[in-house]
Parts: sequence; C-alpha cells; structure tokens
Amino acid sequence: MDQLISFAGAFLILGAYGGQQLRWVDPAGWPYSALNLVGAGLLTLAAWQLGQWGFVLLEGVWTVVSAGALVRAVRAG
Repeated sequence: MDQLISFAGAFLILGAYGGQQLRWVDPAGWPYSALNLVGAGLLTLAAWQLGQWGFVLLEGVWTVVSAGALVRAVRAG
C-alpha cells in the first residue's frame, strides 16, 4: 500500500510539473498548486509510514508551501 501511495503522489507532482513545462497548466493557478499539495501530502504520508524522516521533512515542507500557494491562487481568482 505504501508503494501505491508513493506512486500516486509522485504521479500528481510530476503531472503538475510536466503540465507546467508543456504550458498546459499555469504555475500560478490553483490546479497546479492543488496537484502539488495532494501529491506532496501523499508522499509525506508514505514516508512517515516507512520512517523515512528526511523525506517526511522534504515532502512536509513541500505540502505546506503548496498549501500557501493554493490559498494565494484561490484568492487571486
């Protein structure tokens, strides 16, 4: 189950990044931040379950930063 959660999280983050690189997703828009937020949250959960504390830190911070970006994007309309 940990691997499934990890793959889902990675897929969401990579999808956001790939979409941004292909100009399908606006990096200032809420979909980009939402994909990063959910993806990083899933990777944080998977890392926590496996006791990989460095990745918990990395993905946890990514989750918090993405949450802030999502709030800003929603407020901007």
